[in-house]
Amino acid sequence: MPRHNEDLAGEAQAAIDQAAAPAASQHHTLKYHLLGPSLTKSGQDGVDQKKVSEIIYNASKGSRYFNNEENKDRNLTVKINRILAKKRELERVEAQGGLKNDLRKADEYIAELELSRELDQVLVHMDCDAFYAAVEELDHPELRDVPFAVGKGVLTTCNYHARKFGCRSGMAGFVADKLCPGLIHIPLNFDKYTAKAKEVRAVLERYDSRFESASLDEAYLNVTAYCEEHDMSGEDVVSQMRAEVFEECKITISAGIAANAKLAKICSNINKPNGQFFLPSDRASILAFMRDLPTRKVNGVGRVFERELDAIGVKTCGDIYAQRQYLRGLFGEKAFEFLMSIHLGLGRTNVQPAEEHERKSVGTESTFHDMEDPTELREKLRWIADELEKDLERTQFKGRTLVLKIKLHSYEVFTRQFQPPKAVHKADDLYNFGLQMFEKIEKEIPGLKLRLMGLRCTHLVSMKKGERDFFGRSRQTSRGSREPSLDRKASSGELDSEGWQKWPDEEFEAAARLEQQDEMEELERLSQQDPHMPSEDSERKAFEVRKHDNGFAWRLLLEEERAKEEDENRARNPLPEQWDCPICSVPQNADERAFNAHIDACLSRQTIKEIVHTVEPVAQVASPVMLPPSSTARRKRGRPPSGGGGGEEVGEKRARKAFFA
Repeated sequence: MPRHNEDLAGEAQAAIDQAAAPAASQHHTLKYHLLGPSLTKSGQDGVDQKKVSEIIYNASKGSRYFNNEENKDRNLTVKINRILAKKRELERVEAQGGLKNDLRKADEYIAELELSRELDQVLVHMDCDAFYAAVEELDHPELRDVPFAVGKGVLTTCNYHARKFGCRSGMAGFVADKLCPGLIHIPLNFDKYTAKAKEVRAVLERYDSRFESASLDEAYLNVTAYCEEHDMSGEDVVSQMRAEVFEECKITISAGIAANAKLAKICSNINKPNGQFFLPSDRASILAFMRDLPTRKVNGVGRVFERELDAIGVKTCGDIYAQRQYLRGLFGEKAFEFLMSIHLGLGRTNVQPAEEHERKSVGTESTFHDMEDPTELREKLRWIADELEKDLERTQFKGRTLVLKIKLHSYEVFTRQFQPPKAVHKADDLYNFGLQMFEKIEKEIPGLKLRLMGLRCTHLVSMKKGERDFFGRSRQTSRGSREPSLDRKASSGELDSEGWQKWPDEEFEAAARLEQQDEMEELERLSQQDPHMPSEDSERKAFEVRKHDNGFAWRLLLEEERAKEEDENRARNPLPEQWDCPICSVPQNADERAFNAHIDACLSRQTIKEIVHTVEPVAQVASPVMLPPSSTARRKRGRPPSGGGGGEEVGEKRARKAFFA
């Protein structure tokens, strides 16, 4: 009975929300939403987007994907109405003399952020032009002058001839065919693209050996040292690098040059294809550049956040400042910090290999055709647990929290999380704890029919040896990373494990990547619903592989590549077997008698004493502390006169002992 009451209450709230959403808004906003996550891709400037949205709208109407997008758009409209109502309330409070504290805090935070601005670094964001298509053109020169796309079910990319018709990555194949009749589809060949990416990376390493791969076809570089060493400007260095990539790899790249990574990424899209854009590294130029920049151009602002900002009057990054007193109350602390940083044009300046970025989670998920048989679903969960164990072994992590993710056949997504008694990484534990969460969902949703299932470990614990020694000290590791300087630390900025400042936009960029990945998955399913485009197992498998191409998923391939190289080096140059001493962590020869003798020595009292003194040296006082005589010195309150009444002569100096003497 209580469950029935909850359902009735939920239906009543849904009815209220439905009434709150204007019916007219359910179409023009939905059409814009259906344009997809890659609307800002280059080559779309001269395209009639209204015509494109109409074609997508009519082609997908009636599908489960369309119904789910319509429901999400309706819910977003309700949310925006609530945001607007809250803003009207804040404006009323401000009119009565309130919000002064919010305005002051916002201005103080802006001033603190300004202290962290760095203008002495030369950061570059490099992006290959239509990478998959460009690689295919090398093998098929006849495609250079005709519109074609890579990918059948969903376009992974398309050349610039196809983009003139409105085609772009992340678009269902049959929709692209309606926009561009006669569009040629080329199947994916991920091995070919990976091989070409390695060629490009070989050139980039000459300019920054520790460049950061952001995906298969884009990277960040810090060329400050190269510029100083060769007495060249950032623009000249990038021009030279682009020329070398074209000469050796036969593909073109576009680049952005700026004072930080965020600005460099924005700039790399300005003069595409085969161009570069330099943003001067001075505060006035950066603020002028951000003033007229649409918020959607910023990495981390997706379609949902763009609509929310647009509703309150924030269309460009320059509009953020005028709304600063409302932002914390409307969107929360994290969003406020993120918006302030993009208004000022701030971003990170540290660049390091992607595989060295701190992992937040390790997960595995699988998409499949609609599945409802309980036995098959459990078999799928077991397979996912086995795959996750392999990933955890490879990355050497355990998880304190296990998250189960499912997507219903109606595209609704649900997640559940559980904290096991101890950190887990074995498939049996992953499956058993995952099954407990899954069975609860089965009870909550009768007739469960799924199209996606995944497991993810968070709150990671490293399984690598050598993290701490017997006394709990952190061991020093040589990673060859750039040393952070003190001036990199903002006055209020949180620091990561490497000493770099944590910028507030990291979570937003990660959310934008997940939004795009989910969108691609849904579009892939939409493409399979087209009667003229039958599903192919090979295409679906290629889609699964392609997931490694976005965001930090690309790190997986780099980690595997580096592990393979290390294994090959060990095979060529085998080291004598050694055992790590559990006390001092110094490797010892694999001789049982000598090893035991070494441990006995480490456990001796004198050795422990020396180590403790090394870790926590006690301050030694060289001589007793003497206070200079002073006739006006006041005695501390409540302390009786020296000697209690005549024990010491007036003016006699009394030696005081050190506190620890």
